[in-house]
Amino acid sequence: MRSRSVILPGGAALCSNLLQRSMRANMIPAVLVFLGAGFGGLMRHIVNITTVRLFGTLSFPFATMFINVLGCFIMGALTAAFAMRAGQGSFWTQHVRLLLTTGMLGGFTTFSTFSLEFAVLVERGEMGPAAAYAVGSLVLCLVGVFAGLSLIRAMG
Repeated sequence: MRSRSVILPGGAALCSNLLQRSMRANMIPAVLVFLGAGFGGLMRHIVNITTVRLFGTLSFPFATMFINVLGCFIMGALTAAFAMRAGQGSFWTQHVRLLLTTGMLGGFTTFSTFSLEFAVLVERGEMGPAAAYAVGSLVLCLVGVFAGLSLIRAMG
């Protein structure tokens, strides 16, 4: 790439490659989140399709509950792994955290879908399943986070 200068008011000249490098550095985190979210969304879709193929259409949203519990477990495991390896090399950088947590797990977990499915159960008058879904999701997701944290800490 050829270097070109940009003349700014006051006679200051900046190399365009410095500007491009700065823009690239700011775009990398956004691209990593984008890619991670796409992969996480694809994985969520695969779990949904697999659940329907294995169990048929269910009135209880097991797939979403499973996705959220698994996502919370993975979040706990990754958080522990990142904390234990902080400063140990470039792999555990902010970029990897953005890719895996904000991106992949943000695309994989489905709190908005959970909320909608809870509302649908309530609107159908299915208060027992709605309560079981809300409480079960909350408890199991919290257990998932602690299990992930504990597993990685025990391994380290």
